Amino acid sequence: MEKAGILSILRKENTVFTFKDILLSSNETNPALLKRRIHYYVKNKELYPIRKGIYAKDKNYDRLELANKIYTPSYISLETVLSREGIVFQHYDQIFVVSYLTREITCDGQKYVFRKIKNRILSNSLGIEKKDNYFIASRERAFLDIIYLNKDYYFDNLSSIDWDRCFEMLSIYKNKAMEKRMNSYREMAKHA
Repeated sequence: MEKAGILSILRKENTVFTFKDILLSSNETNPALLKRRIHYYVKNKELYPIRKGIYAKDKNYDRLELANKIYTPSYISLETVLSREGIVFQHYDQIFVVSYLTREITCDGQKYVFRKIKNRILSNSLGIEKKDNYFIASRERAFLDIIYLNKDYYFDNLSSIDWDRCFEMLSIYKNKAMEKRMNSYREMAKHA
């Protein structure tokens, strides 16, 4: 990876890059040599090391983008989306991510909470948008993810939920008990 190789990576709109991203963007065929060159760019502050194998242009990277890069496939969901949408009023410093495994990681001072969901649900893109350089659930998808993963969850404000969209997405979960919980929440929202 020559200087031109690193500049092409830095010109991309992404703020976070994995070793694999850099390898694919460069013409380098020797991974060991690429690691040495990346180390050189980190030492000269042209790349910022976030975590082993993950780098950023600088310290001002998008933490949601990093959340998707730590474990792939994944998408931002659960309390992160619901608190932004005003469905839960609690503020969370953690970033909640749905993925293929359950982990809690602190990286560069930010806590990331990964919650495992079945692969058939994770790989279904219904209700998931690509925003900037990361994937994020719609409010309805995040709501469904929460009630799928939690038997009893308290929501502060369900008035913005589009129940028709929830019913459209419900089939990807294939869970009768969850369907009953959703109907119960919908009834509560009607009477709130």
